[in-house]
Amino acid sequence: MAVLMFPGQGSQAPGMGKDTYESNPASREWFDSANEILGFDLTHIMFNGTDEDLKQTSVTQPAVFLNSFVQFAINKDAVAIDAVSGHSLGEFTALIANNTLSFEDGLKLVSQRAQAMQEACNNTNGTMAAILGLDDDVVESICAEANGTVVAANYNCPGQLVISGDVDAINHAVELATEKGARRAIVLNVNGAFHSPLMLSAKEALADAIGSTPFNAPSAPIYQNYTGVAEDDPEKIKQNLIEQLTGSVKWTQSMQKMVADGHTQFTEFGAKVLSGFIRRFDRALEVNQF
Repeated sequence: MAVLMFPGQGSQAPGMGKDTYESNPASREWFDSANEILGFDLTHIMFNGTDEDLKQTSVTQPAVFLNSFVQFAINKDAVAIDAVSGHSLGEFTALIANNTLSFEDGLKLVSQRAQAMQEACNNTNGTMAAILGLDDDVVESICAEANGTVVAANYNCPGQLVISGDVDAINHAVELATEKGARRAIVLNVNGAFHSPLMLSAKEALADAIGSTPFNAPSAPIYQNYTGVAEDDPEKIKQNLIEQLTGSVKWTQSMQKMVADGHTQFTEFGAKVLSGFIRRFDRALEVNQF
């Protein structure tokens, strides 16, 4: 069985989508439509902006969403779809692929989410760090030991866990991880503490936006970050999307559950990030990208 995967923030790159726009006429309606829906020229930033231009959360999230959705839209006839999943932001793209959300509603929610998260970043002093080479339970114990607010944010794959919290607590946790033998423990170049309690104000704003957006019954289940299991109830999907903002991205747990449920084919749209996690998890699985 086949799972379609959609990447999240961090997969952006200058020039993203430009080759597709220029070489595939069918893609242009989606890119041009996104500019109209958002009310600003997102594609100009995607195609011509610098690394710094793309790092702003309010730009990054709609850009990653749009790029991965367009790759899905122009290639969907070439793939089977038994389930979908997305990493953080990628859940919104996945929910368009399985017909839970319309393209317009999905893009609007992503834009509102990004703006709310940017505001939360501006009003807090947070950051994130990647801890490599330690078991998850060891990293969890480090979070509990560190002084201040720090939590496990992204369970990316076995041996790779991203932590999130206030700057001083993250720096303390990095020191503890190094002392406990982490292969690498590095503070990331991000402007906020995503998937932590510091995103509470963004969570409240997103709850209001999601509450007023229609969600359809999905045509295929979605493995959601907040629970790590498949879901097909629109109301539960909504709640999990909201909880995700201050909760952990359980990608490792999702991979484990997808494989346990019999999925052996994985196709990622718009990046190669999740494909890399899948290969590190089990090299026998079939992985493709568009």
